[in-house]
Amino acid sequence: MRHSILAASVALAVASASFSAAAQSQTRDAEVAALRAQLAEMQAKIEALEVRTDAQSDINIGTQESLDKMATTMPVVDTKGGLKVTSADKKFEFSAGGRIHFDAYAFDRDQAATTGTSEFRRARITLQGKAYGWDYKFEQDFAAGSGLDGFRDVYIARSALGGKFTIGHFKPYRSMEELTSSNEILMMERPFASATGLFNGRQFQQGVGYLRADGNYTAGVSVFNLRSASGSRNEGVGAAGRVTFAPINTEDSTLHFGGWLSQENANQGSADLAFAANYAGRRGPSQTIATTTGASRNQVTAAGIEAAGSFGPLFFQTEYANATFNQPLGPDQDVATWYVQGSWLLNGGHKAYKPGNGIFASPKVADRGLWELTARYDTVENKDIADLDVSSWIVGMNYYVNPNLRFMFNYTKGDNGFTGDETGQYALRTQFSF
Repeated sequence: MRHSILAASVALAVASASFSAAAQSQTRDAEVAALRAQLAEMQAKIEALEVRTDAQSDINIGTQESLDKMATTMPVVDTKGGLKVTSADKKFEFSAGGRIHFDAYAFDRDQAATTGTSEFRRARITLQGKAYGWDYKFEQDFAAGSGLDGFRDVYIARSALGGKFTIGHFKPYRSMEELTSSNEILMMERPFASATGLFNGRQFQQGVGYLRADGNYTAGVSVFNLRSASGSRNEGVGAAGRVTFAPINTEDSTLHFGGWLSQENANQGSADLAFAANYAGRRGPSQTIATTTGASRNQVTAAGIEAAGSFGPLFFQTEYANATFNQPLGPDQDVATWYVQGSWLLNGGHKAYKPGNGIFASPKVADRGLWELTARYDTVENKDIADLDVSSWIVGMNYYVNPNLRFMFNYTKGDNGFTGDETGQYALRTQFSF
């Protein structure tokens, strides 16, 4: 009996173990099957993702190829500060710009008859660029006339021999203030040692020039006909040269020195070569200081020295020029003129130096306007005619709203030693350039 019970117990234990093992085996099989299903699902997702990645790679490659093709075939358009278009091969450039200078004047009258007025001092359109390595520029000032009278810089130029050759209608290389752009001059009008006096009516000439600049020096020479684009044909010729040196030229400090020579030889058909000074501002009274008539076939020879500096917010500039006006009868007439001018940027800023031209630019205007206090003393004297001298005191304020917009105010007190006139002028300019 005992053996039967024991046998039954053993059989029951074996059956239980077998049942448990079978149950565990079924569970493992189910888990394995589930894992296999998950792996299959993941594999399917991976294969689908690989297909999408390959497709996206094809798209990216195609897009990059399209971008590369556009970069080599499409022009580049830049609208920062104006409009500039550059061809994909870099062989052609074109930019458009312009300037509007609108002035208003009022006078403290003395002896001379004057009329307070307003006018467009300048209204220019400028087109310039490059073509096959040649630079070109065309500038028309509609305030001076719609035809040849309005021609300003109209030339082609080419870099060669370490410098640049210019052919056409441009300013001869003489007088620092004369070569400074009208957008960047300190006062509303230039001093007497420029086309505002010494080279009256002879600002732009037709000729050939060569300018070389290397870091802190420039050297330029020009040969020209004594006619502007609108002047009558004549056989007069002239030549001018200017050199500059900046021994100090850092980000915050610049010291500049320079000198220049000019000779103008009148010949058949030449207009008179005159020094005429508006000593109480533009549209104010004028005094002729010296004249060489074109018919006399004589010459005007001038030489000048210059110094300027920009140190933080402070700026100064001065020039001295001596000119000899030959006369057909009697002794020649010597004329001496000089000026000194300066400014103080009241709320910071700094006038930058342009080493490629040997001149100073307007201060950079960022997110705030700049206020600039200005002053100038300007004088000229004919050394061979008693009391033939004039001078001007000018004080002013410039407000740079942004890089394109500037407001200017000048008060000029003129003194004519020849006539005794002491006319004063209040002048205001709204200037926009791009």
